[in-house]
Amino acid sequence: MRKIGFVIPWYGEHEPDGIEAELRELVARLQKAGTEVEVLTTCIQGFRSDWNRNYYAAGTSLVNNILVRRFPTYRRDTTAFEQVVRKMNAGQHLSLSEEQTYIEENINSPQLYEYLLTAEEEYALYVFLPYAFGTTYSGIQIALEKSVMIPCFQDEASLSMRLFRQEYVHTKAMIYHTATEMELAGRVYDFSTTEQICIGAGVETEIQADATIFRKAFQIHQPYLLYVGRKDASKNLPLLLCYFAELKHRHPDSPLQLVLIGEGNTKIPVSIQDDVYDLGYVTEQDKYHAMAAALALCQPSGQERFAPVLMESWLCGRPVLVSARCAVTKDFARRTNGGLYFRNYFEFEGSIQYLLEHPDEANQMGENGRDYVRTHFNWQRIINRYQTFFQKISGEE
Repeated sequence: MRKIGFVIPWYGEHEPDGIEAELRELVARLQKAGTEVEVLTTCIQGFRSDWNRNYYAAGTSLVNNILVRRFPTYRRDTTAFEQVVRKMNAGQHLSLSEEQTYIEENINSPQLYEYLLTAEEEYALYVFLPYAFGTTYSGIQIALEKSVMIPCFQDEASLSMRLFRQEYVHTKAMIYHTATEMELAGRVYDFSTTEQICIGAGVETEIQADATIFRKAFQIHQPYLLYVGRKDASKNLPLLLCYFAELKHRHPDSPLQLVLIGEGNTKIPVSIQDDVYDLGYVTEQDKYHAMAAALALCQPSGQERFAPVLMESWLCGRPVLVSARCAVTKDFARRTNGGLYFRNYFEFEGSIQYLLEHPDEANQMGENGRDYVRTHFNWQRIINRYQTFFQKISGEE
């Protein structure tokens, strides 16, 4: 098979999470398994960086032994783009010209598009991700017959844009992370002529975790709920702090504490400052030890693409507590029988009380989740499925 070109708006060497971190692992393992891969991207630094700044030098380089081709972006009209985004996020209808502005003032690279056209015969497939960026929308139109998407669809305003719905239905194939994402796509897009498959994402399943090591190192001996992730409003951390404060107010004798792990800062209510441990950044191994020692991992976010921290918690033997408003994490909790979910404060409190009072059942939830992850998301299975699907779509061995 000729090489596979993965097209992504940015590709940082040290991004700790997100789609680019997942892609780094995917291409490395595909290459190790014998599939020739390249990453085709722009010169911007990352999602949270200035999209008008070409941070990296244009040209080719090796990143973790993967060939990366970088192309410069043009200077965008940031004001026009942000006006459209604010209107869209407010639930207001966008005109076609506003949708066009969203795409044209997004992340784009004419030099990248020219390369995709001129080098087309060198590649068996182009794989574009994620869906809501100019590099994907404009890139797939260059070679529709060999364009595959890993869309990373979420239930958000941009999902239903008419220009996306008109163009993406012509893509040769779609690869989804979850059954929930695939069902969402079917409600919005007509993919009746598009090959679709739910492959999932790979997880390192051989995690070693020891609760005793964590408790001894950090001197946290009471039962605790664990949050792992960015400390910002998009992950619903303020809601978790609010619910935890209410629980401690209503049950002042409860021994439960809350441990936070991850980058960023958050305001902890004064009433619970003595019961919250904000550990900031810790090593991967310390994170696993913390998961093993927790009552449960709480992921309160209402919008997740795959939520690998759930998989990690299960691999460490602990159940999860997730928001019922997040279709992906709720489906995982139900599908695995590996955790509970809450719609409001009282369901949150009830879930906590159940886990505290039923330790055997909580342990079994953790084991259920561990078995599910090892069966469905081990890297060997994921890579085999990618390689088989690429061969089918490209018609090449």
